This record gives sequence, structure tokens and C-alpha cells, in this order.
Amino acid sequence: MQIETPRVVIAGLRGGSGKTTLSIGLMRALRRRGLRVVPFKKGPDYIDSGWLARAAGAGCRNLDPYLVPEDLIRQSFCSASSWADMAVIEGNRGLYDGMDREGSFSTAALARLLNAPVILIVDCTKATRTVAAMVRGVMDFEEGLRIGGVILNRIGGKRHEDIIRESILEYTGLPVLGAIRREKAGLIPERHLGLITSAEFSGLEAVIERMEELVMEGVDLDQVVAVGRQAGPLSASEGKEPHGRVMPEGKGVRIGIILDAAFQFYYPENIEALEKAGAEVITVNAMETPGLEGIDLLYIGGGFPETNAPRIAENRSFMDSLKRLAEGGLPVYAECGGLMYLGRELRTGGKIYPMTGLFPVSFEMNERPVAHGYTELEVTVENPFYPVGTVLRGHEFHYSRVTDDEITVPMAFRMLRGRGIRNGMDGLVYKNILATYTHVHSLGAPEWAEGILRAARDYRRLWDEVQGP
Repeated sequence: MQIETPRVVIAGLRGGSGKTTLSIGLMRALRRRGLRVVPFKKGPDYIDSGWLARAAGAGCRNLDPYLVPEDLIRQSFCSASSWADMAVIEGNRGLYDGMDREGSFSTAALARLLNAPVILIVDCTKATRTVAAMVRGVMDFEEGLRIGGVILNRIGGKRHEDIIRESILEYTGLPVLGAIRREKAGLIPERHLGLITSAEFSGLEAVIERMEELVMEGVDLDQVVAVGRQAGPLSASEGKEPHGRVMPEGKGVRIGIILDAAFQFYYPENIEALEKAGAEVITVNAMETPGLEGIDLLYIGGGFPETNAPRIAENRSFMDSLKRLAEGGLPVYAECGGLMYLGRELRTGGKIYPMTGLFPVSFEMNERPVAHGYTELEVTVENPFYPVGTVLRGHEFHYSRVTDDEITVPMAFRMLRGRGIRNGMDGLVYKNILATYTHVHSLGAPEWAEGILRAARDYRRLWDEVQGP
């Protein structure tokens, strides 16, 4: 497969430089012009992806070289953007920031992988000519990276903007594609994981429209599109399965997914892997659905059970039906927020809320992150989904912790990188349930979909035997 879709990477010098505001406003402005825009987010970020998807009117995919092999990143990008007039990839942190001194898995590395020019957004607060020095440093730091232009952020006035524009042109030769005025306050409310999720924020459209206005007022869209057209062709292998594996058949199985304001962190590719194998995916709401029935497995992603704890706890009938089915053998796979949901109780905001009670552990929320970053796991204990000896890459980001002095159920994963639940271990196991703080991406961990489908098929086969002809 080869595409020639125009594309740009939006990058900054650090986190909080304005990448998300620019990306959201730019996508909506281009869409308003009639262009078909497809969004991407570099790194394991579910929240920004939700906002980008709403702005672009198209699904957003995460591109992460740590989690996913490079050839599959190209394949994912090409297949998702082949229909578009423009692809916008929002970077994360600073342009050259990675996992180590060499900047492994950085936004710059992704831009080179996708043969995409970079548009650099620079926070100009309390600076003028020095901005040109920073831009020049970025240009000269690594070879093989194309900086297509600069957008100035948090500009105080015309004189401020003029000095910076002239300095950048004189000392770098790069075009300044626009300037965004300083806002008195942040446009999007934030909490401990960053932005409020798009599913929870009632003022979402008004904020996106304001971001669009800022871009329309100060950014030359024609120049941005022209930079995107410099990208040139990009090739990727077509139809290749992860690591050459053939996905097991999923026909005849029904997989339930909790999808609501509390549980919404899912990679699209994870869901697609199940559907491509023939499984029927059914969404349920932990706050509104009265009970579970007719499924062969339940997948619970991450999210914010703590901010929705009262409503979750009120729907006791749903939790009771889940507990009854799981005690009877229903396979359940849970990540982060899903792990908390399967515990005994959740302490947050000075109150205690009962959870499902499938694991004899309690959780409490902390003010500071308990764990944040990439993980690497080795499967060391028998469980329903992964063979012992499997090594997985993923990521964790949570403010919760287990409060019990002793954990009486086995844990399946030994942490080669990251924190996990406790003592370098993660992945609570009970019957056909596995619950972990680590999120995995199916393109980088084909064992995930294989395990999900196998467990669902085994449960369906057992159920059919019980029911009889």
C-alpha cells in the first residue's frame, strides 16, 4: 500500500506548549473548509484522542513506537488516512523527548517514520528573540527531520509577535505560519490525568469552536496545507497481521464492552481485532444497564470510576449480575479503571463506594500519581488469557493504589518495567478473570486478542454443552 495523503506532525518544545489546542482548532478549521481530516495522537493518550476525534469528525488512532512495531505503525497510519485530504498527528511532550538519553520512541522519531514534516508550536511567554534561538536549536539537533514551519503561541500583542516573527525569519529561515493569542484561562478544564474527557465535558463544542476561532484568526491555513503536501508518498505492507500471526476465528462469540463516562479508554485497534476475527461486540453501560446477559466475555477498559463512583455504586443490579456470571466462569479482562471496579470498594473524596467485590482488595485515590509510564511484563502465573513466559509491552497511569496489607489472590505478571499493583507484580487472577493496571495495544501484543477470543470460545463451547441440543 502506498499513500500520498498530506500530513503534518504538531510538536512542541515541552508538554503544555499548546499542541492540543492547536491540533483541535486546526482540525476543526480545516474540516470547516471542506477538507476530510483524519486525526492521530502520538503516545498512549486516550483523553487527547477523544478531543481530536470530536474536532475532526473521524476516529483517532494512537501511534506509539514503543507499543507497536514500526511496520505496523505505517500500516495503521496508511490504512486509516488513505481516504483523507489531510492527516494531523499531535505529538507528545517535547519533540525530541523519549525514553532515554537517545530520545528513543520520540515524536521526532515518529515524524521520520511517517515521512511527515513537523510544525513546531512555541510558547512565547516572556520571550522574544530567544524564541529564534530555541527554534534554531531544534532545527540543528537531529538530522533527517523536516521542520516545515513555526506557530507562535501565547502571544501578548502585535509588537511581541512582530519581533519574534522577524527574529525567526532572520536566524532560521523558517516561515512563521501563524500566531495564537494568549488566553486568560485554559480553555479545557483539567484534572489529575490532564484534560477532562470529551465524553464527560458538557461544554465540549463551545470549547472546540473557540479553539477553531483562535486558529482562524491567527494561522495561515493555506500555508499549513502546503507544508502537509511536502510529505510525499509513504509505503506500508498491506494486509499483514501482527508478527505474521493468523487470528483465531471469533465467529459465534459475543464480547461485551463497558463503554460509558466511567470506562472509555480503549484503543480502536483492540476492538477491531475482535471484530475482524468475527466476534460480535456489544457495548453496555455500568451506570445504566440493569444486568449482563448473553455474552461470552466482558472487557472493561480504563477510565474514571472515581469521578463516577456514586452512579456506579447505585447500579447494584449490574454489579450483582456481573459477579454472579464471573463466579460461574464468565471470562473477564479488565484494565486500570476496570481493575478498580472489580475490587471490594473504592475510597475517593473522603467517601467509600462499594464495587463489584470479585477481588478481595480495596482501592483509594491519591493526589499524586502512583505510577506513570511504559511497562514491560512477563507472564509468570497461569491465567485465562496469556501463556506463561509471554512478554508484553504496555503502559500504566493511575492515581489509585491497593490499601490492603496483604493480597490473597495470585498475580500473573512480573514487572520488568513499571510499578504494577505491588512488589513488582501486576495482574490479579481469579477463576476466568484477569485484572491489571497495564493497558496493552493489540497491534503490539497479538497475544491479547488471541487470549480474549480463545477464552470467549471456550466459555461459549461450555455453555452450549450445558444447554444441550
